[in-house]
Amino acid sequence: MKYNKDELEKLKESLTIEQVFELVAELGGEPQMKGDFFVSKTICHNPTGFGSYKLYYYENTKLFKCYTDCSATFDIYELVQKVKNVNGEMKSYYTKEGVLTPREWGLTDAINYVIAYFNLSFESTDFTVSQDSLEDWEIFKNYERIHDIKEKEQIVELKEYDNSILKYLPRPHILPWEEEGITYEVMIDRGIAYNPKSQGIVIPHYDINGTLIGIRERTLVKEEEKYGKYKPSILNRQMYNHPLGFNLYNLNNSKENIKLIQKAIVFEGEKSPLLYASYFGKENDISVACCGSSLISYQVHLLLSLGVKEIIVGMDKQFQEIGDDEWIRLTNKLKSIHDKYGAYTQISYLFDKGDLLGYKDSPIDRGPEVFMKLFKERIIL
Repeated sequence: MKYNKDELEKLKESLTIEQVFELVAELGGEPQMKGDFFVSKTICHNPTGFGSYKLYYYENTKLFKCYTDCSATFDIYELVQKVKNVNGEMKSYYTKEGVLTPREWGLTDAINYVIAYFNLSFESTDFTVSQDSLEDWEIFKNYERIHDIKEKEQIVELKEYDNSILKYLPRPHILPWEEEGITYEVMIDRGIAYNPKSQGIVIPHYDINGTLIGIRERTLVKEEEKYGKYKPSILNRQMYNHPLGFNLYNLNNSKENIKLIQKAIVFEGEKSPLLYASYFGKENDISVACCGSSLISYQVHLLLSLGVKEIIVGMDKQFQEIGDDEWIRLTNKLKSIHDKYGAYTQISYLFDKGDLLGYKDSPIDRGPEVFMKLFKERIIL
């Protein structure tokens, strides 16, 4: 796979300190936030569970610095590569003779890991992160939160969390969301709660079978938004993170309607399915959220397993004017989704060709009437 250095830098720059913190926690670094930097165990050259708190990550440079004898400086890609190799995790490849042979992790493997973990996507004339690599089930096995893979059924089982922790969280009226159109009834039904300690809206994530696999929070503290509006919840000193690309938020609630209608609407963020259920009723809900900037093959597989005949893609409006650079990137992204999955099901798009939506709005953010207009005028390739 060919990577363009400039685009890899853009990907790295797009990661918030909270996202990098989450990934380091997943890698076993046991990080501690210190404001605009955090410190973790020196997992760059020690096996998981060992090392001292001398590995620092700085938000301003997007780099790690190890303050031990190695004195190394490196980025998130190199850290993943180092951690996997230090812990003896091996990749494998087939020789020309057809022999399956182990090998160490390379930088490309680490880049794939970061991209898939956060469900990121970059498309440009020079660089495309190919999701074809995610068809290789060996890649899925590298995620520590994955419990098991049933390759014949192509099912990824994520490790589950005890959902009893949610019982102790208050469920007050969350006025900012209610003012946007999300009803209190829907929030209660979807398990939305409030974390008084972090001042964040708690969003439980369940797999298709209703098993708790992660908990995310939307911060209500303005000063915290610079580190990312959304982050994994930390409750009783446990981080409830999970790889977002291996699930579809709200699928446990909408799967029966999706089976019946044979259509699914895929939004980016969790708020959009909550709005959809609030506007059109839980009994009519066919919405999910990919929790990222693109769809990966496993998420499409989840929908195909329900017999969908149309996937309606409702990405945020990530452009200000038709024809600008962001518009070109978005249209290239949508085209790539069709190119990858159009042979398996019909792909359509909720696309604002006028001024119905604001910059970065979800197709449902401006109310049910605007959404229905976009829905009726959706683009089918």
